[in-house]
Amino acid sequence: MTPDPITKSFYARPTLTVAAELIGKVLVHETRAGIAAGMIVEVEAYIGEDDPACHAAPGPTKRNAPLYGPPGHAYVYLNYGIHNLVNAVTEAEGSPAAVLIRALEPLDGIELMQRRRSRGNGPVDLAGLCRGPGNLTQALGITLKQNRSDLSRGPLWIEDRGLSPGTASWSRRIGIRVGVERPWRCALVGHPAVSGRPPSPFGLRRAGK
Repeated sequence: MTPDPITKSFYARPTLTVAAELIGKVLVHETRAGIAAGMIVEVEAYIGEDDPACHAAPGPTKRNAPLYGPPGHAYVYLNYGIHNLVNAVTEAEGSPAAVLIRALEPLDGIELMQRRRSRGNGPVDLAGLCRGPGNLTQALGITLKQNRSDLSRGPLWIEDRGLSPGTASWSRRIGIRVGVERPWRCALVGHPAVSGRPPSPFGLRRAGK
């Protein structure tokens, strides 16, 4: 039996709660080429106009409009003109916040993901296939066309397969220049697909709890 996408009520909660509970959930994208999916192993939270690293920091703009929209939708943007990054919008409409999906453990459509990532340069090791927010969108075929997608309906969605991934830890966000002191990055401890430096030992918790 195919799991159903997580409902929008899941996302209409405090962002840090959603971020923690997204660990172990599965991001799925269905395209004409097939289905590709991976278990979420690393996320980061971005919350409100007072978070200098959040795209809502300057206030409402055309680009960040999805952050102010209803929860449970995708916010996809082009980072530095190179990589598409995918976020899940959280909290109530009008309260700009989202969870950036940073890394996945590949589950379905691995050959398809390999074709998208390798580009003739040979296969990518399994752990590195969806390591990093730009790599995972490339592997899953997520582009700006998926911006504002309803994550509870598809073709881009997040589902709960009842996976028990292990222990997660909170640490400081990475890959940003401001707001780095906020410990809003959550990742599975010791998982090979986690990007950047390993999460710090503080804030240990069972993933999904």
